Amino acid sequence: MSEKRQERDYTPETDAILPEAEGLVKAGKLQEALDKLLLLEKQTRNASDLKSTTRLATAIVQHCYDARDYDLLNSNLSLLSKKHGQLKAAVQAIVELVMGWLEEVKKSAGIEKWLELVQTLRTVTEGKIFLETPRARVTLMLAKYHEGLATGPSNSSTYKEPMQTACDLLSDLQVETYSSMDRREKTEFILEQMRLLIVVARLKDAELDKKTGKEVVGGGETEWVKVRVGGRKINEEFLKEKDNEDLKLKYYDLMIQHALHGSAYLDVAKYYYKVWETPSIKEDTTEQGKAALEHIVYYIVLAPHSNEQSDMLHHLFADPALAKLELHYNLVKCFTTRELMRWPGIETIYGEFLRKTAVFSLEKQWEDLHTRVIEHNVRVVAQYYTRITLPRLTSLLDLSQKQTEETIARLVVAGTIWARVDRPAGIVNFRNQRTAEDVMNDWSSDMQKLLGLVEKTWMGMNAAQAAQTRANA
Repeated sequence: MSEKRQERDYTPETDAILPEAEGLVKAGKLQEALDKLLLLEKQTRNASDLKSTTRLATAIVQHCYDARDYDLLNSNLSLLSKKHGQLKAAVQAIVELVMGWLEEVKKSAGIEKWLELVQTLRTVTEGKIFLETPRARVTLMLAKYHEGLATGPSNSSTYKEPMQTACDLLSDLQVETYSSMDRREKTEFILEQMRLLIVVARLKDAELDKKTGKEVVGGGETEWVKVRVGGRKINEEFLKEKDNEDLKLKYYDLMIQHALHGSAYLDVAKYYYKVWETPSIKEDTTEQGKAALEHIVYYIVLAPHSNEQSDMLHHLFADPALAKLELHYNLVKCFTTRELMRWPGIETIYGEFLRKTAVFSLEKQWEDLHTRVIEHNVRVVAQYYTRITLPRLTSLLDLSQKQTEETIARLVVAGTIWARVDRPAGIVNFRNQRTAEDVMNDWSSDMQKLLGLVEKTWMGMNAAQAAQTRANA
């Protein structure tokens, strides 16, 4: 419902009463001054005199603040916002004015008064679309306060409860729908929501059941899903702008943490590639740029084989920047070359260096690298062999027979290779037997090519003969 048209201008009366009220305040009669201002404020509000109403409302809260009477400030702030027919712009003006005092209130009056004022502001702004941005900013302050209360080890209740409260406060805000908030501030809010969700998710993932001593079923999976949803709200094209590089780096750092939670190594590699493409990072060839490129290598070789992974791996291998990192270049070369990689040799050449990195210091990632090497070797064998004995394949892969069979089964299920193991005979077939229909289809295709070639040759000979005839004539 739109506000009604102004019926009367109360500027003269407002100009007269403001100095009078100020005099009463100086004389120690604060309540009397407020009563006079509130009386005129009612008249200006009913007449829809926005300018005068705003002046009177701001004067009321200003006198309360100047007197450091925070109880009176809270009550009048609530009272003015709830008045019948109160003008939106007037409420917005006093809310923004009071918000500017929050930092000073915290320093001079203490945290209790600050919390009371913050709660009043949240109550006043609740459900009002025109105050959604101030409410979001106040809520962010409150969330940071609760996060600051988190003390002790991360598995203690004094750490979990404040973090959960901070996360819940921010998660309630749907800032992506706010029309009054600029794009950068929206992005900052969403990134802060994602950061707190990740903290809480990790707390829940690490939580143990008191009865069984095992991890709680589900853990922080709900929060991880919300992180993924939050990531989709971010416009990556907006992050490419030069002024938003800080937000871009923060966003991809959060997305990397989310992808690592699910061991989605290909996604991690793609996120690091986005980081590496950032001008400020790419130009820094000594530290950040080098680190980003190294992590791309680590996670692209850790990612399971697929068309996308293979394409990214070969593009990375062709990048001149990779050639400057000799060890990483050679590692990528091993995965792009159709040759066997013997795991003992890989451990000898790369093990000492890789095990010192943050990525491969974790046992899971090291085991995953071993798995990728084995899978690469199986694909190479499948390309060069139609049939191979199981003992020979086992020796080539440096595995036990059981591990070899499990690896082949996993790759067959994934659709990476076609294979069939004949256990009694101890033979692995890498070529599917062709049906009569397949043979006939290939024969038909070959015959069509042959007939096409014959026809093309015949037409060429006719043309040559015709030309020769004309020349003789």
